[in-house]
Amino acid sequence: MAWFLGSRQPRPQMTPAELARALAGPTPPVVLDVREPFEWRSGHIPGAKLISLGQLPQHLADLPRDKEIVAICRSGHRSMVACSRLAAEGFQVKNLAGGYLHWSGELQRPQQGVR
Repeated sequence: MAWFLGSRQPRPQMTPAELARALAGPTPPVVLDVREPFEWRSGHIPGAKLISLGQLPQHLADLPRDKEIVAICRSGHRSMVACSRLAAEGFQVKNLAGGYLHWSGELQRPQQGVR
C-alpha cells in the first residue's frame, strides 16, 4: 500500500466543463476512471479507460506518456491519489474536480445482459 502514499502537493485539476470541451477538441485527453468495476457499470464517460486505483501500479505501461490524462472517480479523492502517483511516475495528469458527482455530460452504460 506504500504506493498510494503520495505527495501532498496540490495536483492540477480540470473542471467538468473544461473536460467536456477538451473531449470535443482535436486532441482529447485520455480519461482514466479509477473506480471499481461495479461503479463503472453504473455509467462512465464514453471512451474512458477503467483501471481501478488498486490495480493502477500493475497497469502503468497501459497508459500513454505522451498524452494528457484526466483521472476521475466518484468524488475526486481516489482520482487525486492516482494523480499524485502518476505525476510522480512522469505522466501528464489532471484530476477531474468533483468527480462523477459533478459530471453532467454523457454517460455510457453497458447494454442489458452484458456483465
